[in-house]
Amino acid sequence: MTDIAASQAEQVIDELMSLHPKGFDMTLGRMRRLLDVLGNPQDKLPPVIHVAGTNGKGSFTAFTRALLEQAGLAVHVHTSPHLVNWHERYRIGVKGGRGALVDDLVLADALRRVAKANDGQAITVFEILTAAAFLLFSEIPADVVIMEVGMGGRLDCTNVIDKPAVSVIMPISFDHQAYLGDRVELIAAEKAGIMKKGCPVVIGHQEFEAARDTLVDTAERLHCPHVVFGQDFLAFEEHGRLVYQDESGLMDLPLPKLPGRHQYANAAAAIRALRAAGFTVTQAMADAAMTSVEWAGRLQKLTEGALISHAPINAEIWVDGGHNPGAGEVIAEAMAGFEERQSRPLYLIIGMLNTKEPHGYFKAFEGLAVHVFTVPIRGTDAALDPVALAAAAYDEGIPATPVSSVTDALEAIRATMEGSAEPARILIGGSLYLVGNVLADNGTPPA
Repeated sequence: MTDIAASQAEQVIDELMSLHPKGFDMTLGRMRRLLDVLGNPQDKLPPVIHVAGTNGKGSFTAFTRALLEQAGLAVHVHTSPHLVNWHERYRIGVKGGRGALVDDLVLADALRRVAKANDGQAITVFEILTAAAFLLFSEIPADVVIMEVGMGGRLDCTNVIDKPAVSVIMPISFDHQAYLGDRVELIAAEKAGIMKKGCPVVIGHQEFEAARDTLVDTAERLHCPHVVFGQDFLAFEEHGRLVYQDESGLMDLPLPKLPGRHQYANAAAAIRALRAAGFTVTQAMADAAMTSVEWAGRLQKLTEGALISHAPINAEIWVDGGHNPGAGEVIAEAMAGFEERQSRPLYLIIGMLNTKEPHGYFKAFEGLAVHVFTVPIRGTDAALDPVALAAAAYDEGIPATPVSSVTDALEAIRATMEGSAEPARILIGGSLYLVGNVLADNGTPPA
């Protein structure tokens, strides 16, 4: 892992942050202008798997990468946001290997070249970072690119890929309503904007019928061959195994290494998307991918590190960056599953950005969590005040206490549990930014 203090890429990004506005500016004009100056690297990529959705994009990407790497293919991956280090957004594929985060000097050089090509014109930092991904991925040979949408789809700056090998829409929920709309069908229409005429589309599990209908209608209007989870392909647990089924038949697989029943649908979407893109997925590939897949900050269990000493003895500690009502539901379902297997009192340590909707998130944990500790988030001026966050938890029926740090929360739980024979279960989450803080403080940054 690159030392951030000594990172040239970090220094370049800091300079860019001081020159250009933060946040989003939903348009493609600036991005297309910049890419044209760079020689349109987005048109010089290997087959691209383009993925949008409110939840599940990261897990889908992790499963897809694991499957492709088991086939010995070199896979470039672009994701956002990062947890600890900007380099996490760029994974460079290696033939026959797992790939690795981009080298610091290589990233710094790409960022400088993109900034030079932009020539001081109006642009957002996210657009520069995305242009750097296109530049890197066009110059370093690989077999596949997995490109994750930043926000929305139709006007997201990744949406300059004219002929994706497959467009994938993962579960849609309420998030970024100020940009994407306040009805689920409006959000779905924005996500569907990554579909391209005649190109294959895979629609992952959708909780909302209106979202699914909007996605199917768009695919049909654009004459896209499309498949829908639960209709054309599916996955379920049977006798402690994962059963995947599509029009080609069944595969009997190990349960995924990533915990939670929601990961079954994510794994299924990855398998079906690769088949839609023209790749062969063998039994051996899928077997190995299910047991090797990794995705930091998503129901990640902490078993060692600097923070553990502040927690109750034998506490089970999980971190997850899910931050909207849909994510709250699947995380709460996973916690309920853990409770069924081994009963423990569940404590939440939650921090959120002020652009999120905490009530829907906390509602999912009503009757499951015994107490919430709300905390600030370092490195952002958009964190929701812990007092207001605690009030939202109270509104949903969960006792809550605002504290000044994750360490303070862990020590408060330890004091509460002192003398108890039943170990605690602790979930730290509500924001990928908070998870990044925790992984950095614990000394376990993503690799």
